Amino acid sequence: MEPIYVTGHRNPDTDSIVSAMAYAQLRTALGDPDYVAARLGRISDETQLVLDRFGFEPPALIHDLRTQVSDLNYDKPPALNKAATVDRAWQLLHRDENTVALPVVEDDGTLFGMLSTNTIAAQDMKSVLHPVIEDIPVFNLVSALEGSIVLDAEAPTNSVSGRVTIALPANGEEAINLSADTVLVCGNQPDVILDALKAKVPCVVVCQAAVPEEAREMPCASLVISTPQEPYRAARMIFQSVPVWRVCRTTELCPARLTDYVDDVRQMAQDNKHRAFPVVDDDNRVVGMLSRIHLLKPRRKRVVLVDHNEVSQSVPGLEQAEILEIIDHHRLADVQTGNPIYMRNEPVGSTATIIAGMFMERGLMPTARMAGLITCAIISDTLMFKSPTCTPRDRHMAERMASIAHESLDDLGQMIFSASTSDDKSPDDILFQDYKEFMISGHTLGVGQVVTLDSARVLKRQKAFLEAMQKRMDERKYDMMLFLVTDMLLEGSELLFLGSPDVIAQAFNVRPKDNRAFLPGILSRKKQVIPSLSVFWG
Repeated sequence: MEPIYVTGHRNPDTDSIVSAMAYAQLRTALGDPDYVAARLGRISDETQLVLDRFGFEPPALIHDLRTQVSDLNYDKPPALNKAATVDRAWQLLHRDENTVALPVVEDDGTLFGMLSTNTIAAQDMKSVLHPVIEDIPVFNLVSALEGSIVLDAEAPTNSVSGRVTIALPANGEEAINLSADTVLVCGNQPDVILDALKAKVPCVVVCQAAVPEEAREMPCASLVISTPQEPYRAARMIFQSVPVWRVCRTTELCPARLTDYVDDVRQMAQDNKHRAFPVVDDDNRVVGMLSRIHLLKPRRKRVVLVDHNEVSQSVPGLEQAEILEIIDHHRLADVQTGNPIYMRNEPVGSTATIIAGMFMERGLMPTARMAGLITCAIISDTLMFKSPTCTPRDRHMAERMASIAHESLDDLGQMIFSASTSDDKSPDDILFQDYKEFMISGHTLGVGQVVTLDSARVLKRQKAFLEAMQKRMDERKYDMMLFLVTDMLLEGSELLFLGSPDVIAQAFNVRPKDNRAFLPGILSRKKQVIPSLSVFWG
């Protein structure tokens, strides 16, 4: 089965990463191994510290959920080696009436060309007008004729060339023109066979007859093949022994790679007249064939959203994916689904609290290591239980998880809140490690937040932060940009901002100065900052 991605939001924080990992572990424990934790952005230093503490690797990074060629139920017909005969290709093409073309590959499986029924038919008509073969491998010839070599030249050759001539008694054997470039097809005609050998024709094909004993005893410069086919069929099969590399199409192959997006492949199909396209992997090895019908109803990727339900914060291409579940603790936003889904949205301080509760509801206990991760996620998202979003349930669940993990809440809190503002991190790293974009009543803004135990030390770099904010604001054309430096000891946030000072003054009832203001009691971006701006802008 294809994986079901469990993913948090872009610019993921610790709660987002841990919630995805915990829910994937829960579903695996319940017998659903297809659930795989994923992330949409880089791991913050805080989250990496937590993962390292409990011995976990970060979830896999995904960039897009748009439907790709790998998601399609494309055909997997056999690929033809370029040395195979046209006869073999024709048999394979008619094994399935829906197969209109076959890929032709090199010895290592990489794409060489495409062979269709139309190409073979064109080659066959050409042979009627110009019945000449050039350097046909002997093994190909014997295979196509379903025959055997009964006489070989004293100096054996590996290929046959010449003009194909059919000699039948009704034609008058005396009219046959034998020369050094004649490939003779005959029946039970001993005299014609002897004459052909004396003329040193390159090849004699004897149909449904034995080679005369006299021919076996004379010096031979010709290849003699015996076949059970009647002469006219044998003549046609000679032309079908041509290697496919000589007749297949090698230009405008339009391969579709497994990683290509279906939207792009659909456009390619519209721009080209071909009915089928080869599917190749990253090494250009052929893995299947794609026709236009496969593009009509592609199989969509499946995803579970945790810690968000807003399109702008989710993975690109979400509209092409099938959302199976949403587990969140934020306001309801704009994610839409085509079918009813399981949705769990609870007013708690951390999504990890909800998922820990789901373990309990199903009678499962997370491992000690996972319990440690969940504890850290709750501490981080509730700001050590001081955030206005925190509930008694968050604290109770964190205490229970810490007990399972044999960890101290205070020790974990000290570790978490000292990780995000170290002096060796660049302003960009600090500013964007927990960052979200919002649209409020037509106003676009970006809001970053960092939690620390020493805001004064962080704000010594105020100028650098404002420069980084101005650059992002110019790039994204924001109306406003905010950066919250939330101080756990002061129980408030220092706010750096770009945009209208009047908006800040009226929305938060403060007196900003030099793009900065202290917001006492403001700890939560979600429950305090965004609602205050929403009320102000109506």
